[in-house]
Amino acid sequence: MSSCLFKRFSDLGPIAGLSLSVMSLCVLTTPDTAYAYKAFVSNEKGNTVSVIDSETWEQIAEFPAGNRPRGIGLSPDGKHLYVCASDDDTVKVFDAHTYEFLWSLPSGPDPELFVLSLDGSKLYASNEDDNLVTVVDTEKKTVIAEIPVGVEPEGMAVSPDMRFVVNTSETTNMAHFISTEDYKIKHNVLVDQRPRYARFTSDGDTLFVSSEIGGTVSVINMLGETGPELETKIGFEVAGVQPEWLQPVGMRVTADNNWLFVALGPSNRVAVIDIEKREVVRYILVGQRVWQLEFTPDEKYLLTTNGNSNDVTVIDVAEQEAIKSVQVGQQPWGVVVSPD
Repeated sequence: MSSCLFKRFSDLGPIAGLSLSVMSLCVLTTPDTAYAYKAFVSNEKGNTVSVIDSETWEQIAEFPAGNRPRGIGLSPDGKHLYVCASDDDTVKVFDAHTYEFLWSLPSGPDPELFVLSLDGSKLYASNEDDNLVTVVDTEKKTVIAEIPVGVEPEGMAVSPDMRFVVNTSETTNMAHFISTEDYKIKHNVLVDQRPRYARFTSDGDTLFVSSEIGGTVSVINMLGETGPELETKIGFEVAGVQPEWLQPVGMRVTADNNWLFVALGPSNRVAVIDIEKREVVRYILVGQRVWQLEFTPDEKYLLTTNGNSNDVTVIDVAEQEAIKSVQVGQQPWGVVVSPD
């Protein structure tokens, strides 16, 4: 890669308003990629999904995905791409190889985010308008249950042991722990204002919940004596960046449970947290209004969706540096990567 402006974003200081694409004044070389992957990016205002090739780091396709596509994911076998078409009140399913639309799932009104069971047989979607989590049988294409939760549900996570599905409610400011056996809420944990996303460590011992307006990530211990317990909260501070711009949203945890990467919204930064120490060790400058994140399957790269600069930033995970910007559609929101 170039050694000019991309040497290390964390050393550049308070340049919060600049996107990675604006700062690309030097020619970048394509990162070495051991395997070819395809990244799928939902474009919330463009009503499309962009497809990026990891060998060239270029957009190779774009296809319509319904109205206001946001949450996006793949079936465990990689054959089917699921997209929350929020304004169509459905989850659309596409062939992940041909991009052909296959069928829709009855997701409930205004689906925003979802999570699949480990075997892909169930889809759990948050319905922001009706304060519900909808459980869908992906094979039968039917609704199994509708679970009342807090006001404005958004974030969804499933525990590695499949005991709990977690939903975060933005206005109630809680993480709700729903039993996968009877679909009843067993625990509630109060977090900071406007929780947006939830993510487990791979061992299931810890859950992280990002609070956009509260400006923190809550660390929840899953091994508490009476159930999930709030352990601590991690805050963020960047010189020259207004605190209200530091809005944690999407998160990803490395498989070894060493690092937590947190998208910080309009601050145009990704925070790198040392999980063992529970502290931020670096901020990586990316595109404008970074929202969601996803690793490549080998965890060599981390991709971020940057809604206001209409691009995706490629981060070298080992070096914890941004190395490439890829233009996509209008207002990219979610991202998932397939090993194809």
